[in-house]
Amino acid sequence: MKSLHDAPSAIPRPLRSQPQLWGCLLVVGLITAGCTKETPATAGAAAQRPAVEVGTVTATPGDVGLITELPGRVEASRVAQVRARAAGILQQRMFKEGSDVKAGQTLFRIDAGPYAAALDSARASQAKAEANLAQTQAQLDRYRPLVEANAISKQDYVNAEAALKQSQADVASTKAAVRTAGINLGYATVTAPISGRIGRALVTEGALVGQGEATPLAVIQQIDPVYVNFTQSANEILQLRKAMASGQYKRADGKDAASVRLILSDGSEYAHPGKLLFSDLTVDATTGQVTLRAEVPNPKGELLPGLYLRVQLEQAQASNAITVPQQAVTRTQQGDTVSVVADDGKVSQRTVKISAGQNNRWIIREGLQAGEKVMVDGFQKLQMLPPGTPVKAVPWQAPGTAASAPVPAADASAAKP
Repeated sequence: MKSLHDAPSAIPRPLRSQPQLWGCLLVVGLITAGCTKETPATAGAAAQRPAVEVGTVTATPGDVGLITELPGRVEASRVAQVRARAAGILQQRMFKEGSDVKAGQTLFRIDAGPYAAALDSARASQAKAEANLAQTQAQLDRYRPLVEANAISKQDYVNAEAALKQSQADVASTKAAVRTAGINLGYATVTAPISGRIGRALVTEGALVGQGEATPLAVIQQIDPVYVNFTQSANEILQLRKAMASGQYKRADGKDAASVRLILSDGSEYAHPGKLLFSDLTVDATTGQVTLRAEVPNPKGELLPGLYLRVQLEQAQASNAITVPQQAVTRTQQGDTVSVVADDGKVSQRTVKISAGQNNRWIIREGLQAGEKVMVDGFQKLQMLPPGTPVKAVPWQAPGTAASAPVPAADASAAKP
C-alpha cells in the first residue's frame, strides 16, 4: 500500500501543469493588449493626416462658340475648258503645263492659212459690193433731175432706186462676211478665257483638232479663292435653328456669314479662315444631308481641287455656358454626373445636362453654378480612401500646358557646386 507522500504522483500530468499554462496565457494577453492599444500620440497623428490633393477647374460662364466638324472637299471657284473652235492642225503650244496663266494669254496656235484666205476673199467681195454701190448711187443722182424734167420715165428712176438699195444690202452682207472670217481667223489663236492655273495639255502639236466638234485642249482652274463643299445632317440644322429661335443660342458674332476653319489631313489648321456662302435649299433624299459651301482664300495655292479635309463651322454661340474637360464628366445610361468639391473639402456628385462637345470639353447646359469647383483629376486616389475623406482642391492644368515652376533663389544657390 502506497504512502500519502506518493499521492501527488497519482494526480494526472495535465492537471499538474494547468497553473503554469494559465500563467503563460496571461502574460501573452498582456503583451497583445499593450501592442494593439492606440496611444494618444498615434490618434493625434491620424487626425492630422493631410487632405488629398485633387485637380479642379472653376465653373466660369461665358459665350462659347458651337463648332461643328464636318468632312469637306475642295473645289475650284472657276473652271474653264479650253477647246479648239477652229478646225485645223495644231502647230504650237505656248504655255508651260501647270503654270499660272492670265485671261487673254495665247495658249495654242492652229494653222490659220485657210482662215486668212477666207478673210481676204470676204474683203474682196466687200470691195466689189462697195464699188457697185458707188455706181448705183451715181446713176440715181443723174436720174433725179431728169425725172423731174420728165426726160426719163419714172420707171427708170424707180429701178435706179431699187438697184441702190440692193447694192447697199450687198455691202452690209459682205461686211458681215468679213467679220465672220475675222472671227474664224481669231479662233486659230486659242487664248485663256479666265485667269488661273492650267493643267497638262490634252493634245500635242501636229494633232488635227476642231474637226466636227470642239476638241478639248486643256483645263484652267481658278484656285484663289477656292470653294469647300461639305454636308450636314438636316436634323442637326433643324435643331440648331430651333435653339436659336428660342434664344438658347445666338448667331455667331452677329454676322450673316458663319466662320469656317479648315483642318488638313495632317491635323494642322489652315492659316486662312473662310466664310459660309450658302446652304442648299433641298435635302438629299438618299442621305438626309444638306450641302453647304464655304469660300476660303488660297493665296499660296496650298489647297488643290479634290483635296479632302475637315471643316470646323461655327454656326452659333451658347450664351452663359460653362465648359469642363471631358474627363471630368462620368457618362452612364442613368445620366451624366460631375464631382463638385465644396469649400470644406467634401466631394459630392452632381447631375448635369450636356448640350455639345468640342475641343475635348463638354458644354454644360444645366447642373453647375458659377464659381463651383469641378473635380478633374484624382479619382483614383479617392478610390483607395474611405468614403467622406476630405480633399484639397488645386488648379488643374491640361497635360502639356503646365509651365515649369521657377527654382527659388536659395535652392538655386544650393544647387551650384
